[in-house]
Amino acid sequence: MGKTVTSLRNFVNGSWVLSEATEYLEVENPGTGETLGIVPLSTRRDVDQAVRSAKTAFEEWSRVPILERQQYLFKMKQILEEHLGELAEIITYEHGKILPEARGEVKRAIENIDYAISAPALMQGRILANAASGVDVEMQYFPEGVFAIVSPFNFPAMIPFWFLPHAIIMGNTVVVKPSEQVPLTMARVFELLEKVTFPPGVINLVNGDKQAVDSLISHPELRGVASVSSTPVMKYIASEAHQYGKKFLCNGGAKNFIVVMPDADIDEHLPNILGSIYGNTGQRCLAGSNVVAVGGISSQFRMKVKEAVNNLRVGYGLDRDSQMGPLVSKKARERVTGYVEQGIREGARLAVDGRALTLSKYPGGYYLGPMIFEDVDPRSTIARDEIFGPVLIHLEAKNLEDALSFIEKSPYGNAASIYTTDPRAIRTFVMDVRAGNIGVNIGVPAPIAYFPFAGMKESFMGMLHGQSDEAFRFFSDIKVVTKRI
Repeated sequence: MGKTVTSLRNFVNGSWVLSEATEYLEVENPGTGETLGIVPLSTRRDVDQAVRSAKTAFEEWSRVPILERQQYLFKMKQILEEHLGELAEIITYEHGKILPEARGEVKRAIENIDYAISAPALMQGRILANAASGVDVEMQYFPEGVFAIVSPFNFPAMIPFWFLPHAIIMGNTVVVKPSEQVPLTMARVFELLEKVTFPPGVINLVNGDKQAVDSLISHPELRGVASVSSTPVMKYIASEAHQYGKKFLCNGGAKNFIVVMPDADIDEHLPNILGSIYGNTGQRCLAGSNVVAVGGISSQFRMKVKEAVNNLRVGYGLDRDSQMGPLVSKKARERVTGYVEQGIREGARLAVDGRALTLSKYPGGYYLGPMIFEDVDPRSTIARDEIFGPVLIHLEAKNLEDALSFIEKSPYGNAASIYTTDPRAIRTFVMDVRAGNIGVNIGVPAPIAYFPFAGMKESFMGMLHGQSDEAFRFFSDIKVVTKRI
């Protein structure tokens, strides 16, 4: 990558094609501020060509035996494994996250391919013989058509693979729309996937912004859309999909809680808690943001967390000693500092202030140091809104019941974690918290590929989730055949 500026193209019908776009955006390296590429904001005609290519390919691809489709995924997995390190570096270049996090992201993408390979065993349907005299009833899964995958900036490799391998092994075709902030990763992935030699039109890539998304959703040949975004964007995509009669699977934003009980071993769990809060610079929908210290543990937790945070090394993602990278863009940094200023105005105490951080080696990067707010009103803006940055909101609760009330009042329901050895507290937490991903002594309860990525309240819209057999079912429909022998 380095200083080479790449002009991106779309991948349609098995070939790289120029967009008809008249508007373009620069793709930046947030660690240095240098320009890495130019991404086109594709037009409605660009999208139409991709969807129609996918629709044409679907007619034959859907009839390819599933065991033959499975072979393409074996090749896909092998190629991405061979280029794992390269893809991780590209993620770090365009997103900013530290290299170990980027490598972990690519591994998660590959895990989803690995799971999707199991479709022939998991999606066999079922049969009830002799349901009535001489009558058998059977249920079968069938592919549906063309699906759009709309992915966010924070995991440019992983999130498209929550959906892509599941869709194509079930016999569908796809159009992937990566985030215009980080399009280089998926561009390289599609270059690598050319070696898999999918039939033209099975997988397509269209760059762009909201106009491309609108064009995808409204296209008459599109069957459905799977997306991950902020909650306002999630609601918009789901509403548009509903209006046009499309299936939708939409993950949204989050404001996740970490509850630290009085019996928790702070020294043991603190690295895990801090990784939840400051990993990926807080730019993930499973980030722990609100930390609720219960009972008498609060003062001890305050002291130890501040000491640890002051030793956290912020730096360029490719530097070996970096523990936290930059924000993804100047706009993202400004958004986070805006929330910090809002918190101060609302009366919270900024116990650790990372706004003044500068890196002499990388003056053009979008860096912020870790921050901690104390004495925070649970009703305040910073305690309720998704900040999406390296900001710890320290709340206090008298007991577990009070902590659970904080979580219940949050509009979001993506994740929540508890640190304790008390089995009763664990059971109460798991049973009562309305969040899709629950952690017990784990700060980032990210489901592995064999389980769905859940979500509740304003963190999810749809009936089925990404990953696992739920993704298989989203990308298929059923036929129930009743036959007399």
